[in-house]
This record gives sequence, C-alpha cells and structure tokens, in this order.
Amino acid sequence: MAIVNRLTVDGRDYFLPDPVAELKTNILEAIKAGGGYVNIPPLRGGPGVDILFSPGMPVTWSQFEVGEAPAPIDEPDDELADYEL
Repeated sequence: MAIVNRLTVDGRDYFLPDPVAELKTNILEAIKAGGGYVNIPPLRGGPGVDILFSPGMPVTWSQFEVGEAPAPIDEPDDELADYEL
C-alpha cells in the first residue's frame, strides 16, 4: 500500500507522495515570513506548481492509504442458483 497526502490550499487539492515533512516545514516558514512561494511537487513527475502561501490562507493536510482494488466476490450465476438445493 502507498501513502498519499492531500494538501488543500484555498479550496484546491494537490495529491503528494510521502514524505511531506520537508514540504510542511517550507510552507510553515513561508507563512511565518509573511508570505512566500513554495514548490508543490507533482504526484508522478514533472516540475510541480509554485504556490504563494500567506498568513490567513486556508491550508489543510490529510493522509490516506491507497492500495490495489479488492478482488471481486465470486457470485453464482442466476441460472445455477435456481438448481442448487
């Protein structure tokens, strides 16, 4: 299973792989400094996106596990179910 982090900034969601400790620190430092740009890396490669963080901007973090889809449950065909006793 993989851990995926969701960063919500001003109503927009960004999905990030683990670890995010350094990114959280960079965002906090930018806010404490009165504002600043922080690069948000993409989930799967690319340059990412620069976001201007400022005091009072709503920022929310959430984390969840993403794994493979569960195997489908084998259910008997309707035709066969009628003949079972």
